[in-house]
Amino acid sequence: MSKFSRRSFLQSSMILGGGALIGAPALQLVHAAGSETITLYSGQHPKTTERVINAFTEATGIKVNIRKGNSIQLANQIIEEGSRSPADVFYSEESPPVAALSERNMLLELPRDILSNIREGYTAPDGTWTGVTARCRVTVYNKDMVEESELPESVLDMPTEKWKGRLAFVPTSGAFQQQIVAIKELKGRDVALQWLKDLKKYGQIYNNNMAAMRAVESGEIATALVNNYYWYIVAREKGAENMRSAIHYAKGKDPGALITVSAVGVLKTAKNPEIATSLVDYMVSTDGQKVLSGAVAEWPMNPSVTTQFDLVPFEELDPPAVNPASLGGAADALELRREAGLA
Repeated sequence: MSKFSRRSFLQSSMILGGGALIGAPALQLVHAAGSETITLYSGQHPKTTERVINAFTEATGIKVNIRKGNSIQLANQIIEEGSRSPADVFYSEESPPVAALSERNMLLELPRDILSNIREGYTAPDGTWTGVTARCRVTVYNKDMVEESELPESVLDMPTEKWKGRLAFVPTSGAFQQQIVAIKELKGRDVALQWLKDLKKYGQIYNNNMAAMRAVESGEIATALVNNYYWYIVAREKGAENMRSAIHYAKGKDPGALITVSAVGVLKTAKNPEIATSLVDYMVSTDGQKVLSGAVAEWPMNPSVTTQFDLVPFEELDPPAVNPASLGGAADALELRREAGLA
């Protein structure tokens, strides 16, 4: 669906649900759907999640119980809960935790008309999850400390003696895990491992991306490897014209320009899979993507919707020849991190 229709969903879901309400007045259908409550496990940023869920409930009358947490931890919780899990839908800040559930055959295949809303390459090969919004890996740099022309062409050349103590990174970040896997796929395992060892030797570890971003903005450190939207969070607070930092987008299909996505899937154990799937339908529809386009500085995955932030056009990004659909889970990244002493 390019646009989410409350009436069409309600009618189809009642037909799928057994036909007891076929032909019932529209108002009765609305009440029937409004009595439904689904449970969403969400590792996405809380404000972003709340905005799209509130809009969904307003559009459909369906209530959503949100359980918030770290995406990886929530995925592990779902795996541990198994068939007892109360989760109907899993919305992850990045795709590997959702892919991990797919690899365990825990997700339903999504309808083709939902997946067709999304840019090619940003849904699971088997259709069990879809990207929702995309972000790009970037290097943020403090303009008082570094000229953009000084930055290496490749992220692989960042951790060197020249940049010792001048490069922040977050080894526990989900997007960083994907960057590791991308380097492994593009350049080989040995290159990925050496890159991590060099980061440990020359870089500065931060506990989270916002801390790394704020450190660059304050002049505590010169550069950081983060997602693009962290810069925009600070810019909204300070005003873009007052920012001491800027974003560098890598070119030449370098892994420093990797595109990652927030992702969503429906559990096979969902109590009402039609209602659960309707949430995913809304999130990738024109209506849902418009909500998200104003909530977070990421690119909508539905190409009919444009971001409300001053981002470079998605088509002008120059990412490497890998994408979230081809990277899968993060098991390889965790193993490489352990070998590099970054576990």
